[in-house]
Amino acid sequence: MNIFEIIGWTGSALFIISYFLLSTNRLNAQSILYQLMNVAGGLCLVICAFDTKDRPNLFTNLIWMFIGIYATIKIIKRKKG
Repeated sequence: MNIFEIIGWTGSALFIISYFLLSTNRLNAQSILYQLMNVAGGLCLVICAFDTKDRPNLFTNLIWMFIGIYATIKIIKRKKG
């Protein structure tokens, strides 16, 4: 297993754990932790997809990551405002 695979598995774990925590009401979609787990998971999977030249996966996870960044910014702005 190379470093890119390890990064990919880390991203998968972050997605699964964040979804589990959301589904069991331990986190909610307005949680910064939930959004950051999705951003980090997306970044890990983008790195892995780049290494394997898996463009559809790279694109999907890049969009997923940017949605998480957008949501995180909105949450932070709401808390400050």
